[in-house]
Amino acid sequence: MAKLTRRGFLGTATAATLVRGLPNLAKAPAGRRILTLVYDKSLGMMRAVERIVP
Repeated sequence: MAKLTRRGFLGTATAATLVRGLPNLAKAPAGRRILTLVYDKSLGMMRAVERIVP
């Protein structure tokens, strides 16, 4: 496995976020975005859930 530095990790994480997020923003219908934080027991941490309400 390749050795991953902190800078490489941040770059990879940013690129993955942009690849997943940009297409959704472009095709999302107009409406209000509601961001909710929920506790995910399987992950053992909080995570964000986004809903679009017309």
